[in-house]
Amino acid sequence: MSKKKKMVPQLRFPGFSGEWEERKLGEVYTQRNERGFDSLQILSVSIHHGVSNEELDSDTLGKKVRRSEDKSLYKHVYAGDLVLNMMRAWQGAIGVVQTEGMVSPAYITAIPSAQLYPPFMDYCLRRDETIGQIDNLSYGVTDFRKRLYWDSFTDVLCCIPSVAEQEKITNFFKQLDRLITLHQRKLTHLQVRKKGLLQKMFPKAGELFPELRFPGFTDAWEQRKLTDEVELYSGLTYSPNDVIKGGGTLVLRSSNVKNGEVINADNIYVKSEVVNVDNVHEGDVIVVVRNGSRSLIGKHGQIKAKMDNTVIGAFMMGMRSSNTAFTNALLSTPVFDKEVEKNLGATINQITNGMFKNMHFMFPNEEEQIKIGDYFSNLDNLITLHQRKLDHLQNRKKALLQQMFV
Repeated sequence: MSKKKKMVPQLRFPGFSGEWEERKLGEVYTQRNERGFDSLQILSVSIHHGVSNEELDSDTLGKKVRRSEDKSLYKHVYAGDLVLNMMRAWQGAIGVVQTEGMVSPAYITAIPSAQLYPPFMDYCLRRDETIGQIDNLSYGVTDFRKRLYWDSFTDVLCCIPSVAEQEKITNFFKQLDRLITLHQRKLTHLQVRKKGLLQKMFPKAGELFPELRFPGFTDAWEQRKLTDEVELYSGLTYSPNDVIKGGGTLVLRSSNVKNGEVINADNIYVKSEVVNVDNVHEGDVIVVVRNGSRSLIGKHGQIKAKMDNTVIGAFMMGMRSSNTAFTNALLSTPVFDKEVEKNLGATINQITNGMFKNMHFMFPNEEEQIKIGDYFSNLDNLITLHQRKLDHLQNRKKALLQQMFV
């Protein structure tokens, strides 16, 4: 007969002992159905943000939002209440209210019992394990018609410690969240700065001079064919039978390009004997030229180190030049984006070799190209550093949510 699993977390703060208690949410929450009134602010709950102290707009949600002018049915909620979107709870649209307000009548609202330190449940209920339970208890004809009703919500199981330990855990994760937010803001600031500088340090369409440039450079830029400045090379066409688990030749694809650099992600290796294209060189810029997702066409990155036994896939294009850092920056400009969009047209989802040959851009002299390329290369390195710090903190949080909860 197997022993019952002990309800204790893997990691715990000093001074706390004993097992956590398993509870159904119906034992620690009661439903709230109280009408709101016009002077209350409208709150929202979303998959990525939990409960927000404002009504989320279309940009934040990534979709068009329909608003109801009639607020008479909106629900009054208080700090500590739990709110969940019945239609999206199975995707994580659940959270704890931070300040008094009102929410859509389509939401479930619940009052916490004295057994809970309410903010603790923001972390407890948004864990993968709990969301998995909610998914299983939601029902509907299709995923996008699934609902989590109150009678199913009450059956969700969670393990909770004493209120004192709940508070200790919550404060720890709040500090971690503040650190993550700080790094996210730094990263966003650098990304916005780069975007602004790309617009100012390259001439706008039809102009000969950039708005901003390094001291000592005054000459007009010249329009040149892209292929007069860079050498293009194509990728490898291979079949599923050529793919091996490792030890052969790495084929770089769109998944290997992120934030302007080449990364290890979903790597594919093929038998070396089928390779009939050039190996990539350090400094090369690789570009996504064909993809099912139109938005990925033109995504590019620079190879920052020597990569032996590595080629690009058939849906990629390689660019090689004496100033590839400048080329990588050029491909990040709005001018390049417009060229890509113009060549894609209404139905075509690829950029061909011939299309690249017909592209023209403004170029400065070689010395200024080097200066601009080095500047953006250093800025990219700084952005990558902050992205890695942010990824590390987010991965650490994910691991700790596993280790500090039951």
